[in-house]
Amino acid sequence: MAKTIDSTAVRQPITKDGGFAIKDCALAAIATGRRAQNLKELRDELEWTDAACIYYHFWANLLRPTFDDPRFNNGFANWVFQALHNQALAERLSVIDPMEFDDPDDLRRELVEVIEEELDRSELLPWTSREQQFHFIRSQIVVFDTRKVIHDPRELRNAVTAMTASSVFYHFVDARRRTPNSVDDFSTWLTDLHDEKYRPLCTRLAGIDPFFTTLVELRQELTEVFDEYVGG
Repeated sequence: MAKTIDSTAVRQPITKDGGFAIKDCALAAIATGRRAQNLKELRDELEWTDAACIYYHFWANLLRPTFDDPRFNNGFANWVFQALHNQALAERLSVIDPMEFDDPDDLRRELVEVIEEELDRSELLPWTSREQQFHFIRSQIVVFDTRKVIHDPRELRNAVTAMTASSVFYHFVDARRRTPNSVDDFSTWLTDLHDEKYRPLCTRLAGIDPFFTTLVELRQELTEVFDEYVGG
């Protein structure tokens, strides 16, 4: 049975003996009470909102799939399209890739800049109904210990194949918020082994962008990469 992890130290996947501990996670949604009913209010809220809030609205669709099929891959773009009926702006917001921003404040500034350009260009300020307001949600990662540990990189291929989608998210996406060099947990572990032969593998992993895909597709791509570089 998986054990919930509260300690920040225990969240790290590298064990004291140099193994790789496989974790799982869930993305908890926490209401902030902040809302927006038009584009100006969205811009104003984005300027101060918690970075964890921006994180949620970019990644929740990937980790927490809904029954409907959102047209765009982040919450801001979907709301602009569905509630404000501004497809052009929604498309501009949808191509913003959070993986390109190491600093969450840089991502915030990019969002604000795109919206401000639209506000400067538009003569009218469309409002949505109260029922369609944008609700700012803050994210919190809840981590679980699967009690599975691997010690040899050659085990990565089979380990990733057996991972849940949320485990892949934790180690390959959320890791970039935790690691000193903003890289995935696999690369951190392989680098800590101080073996130069894993450098090409780490470079290959760095070239994978998980934002414009699904976690199932990402798991398959990682499986193929590990199979190619370290075997099965």
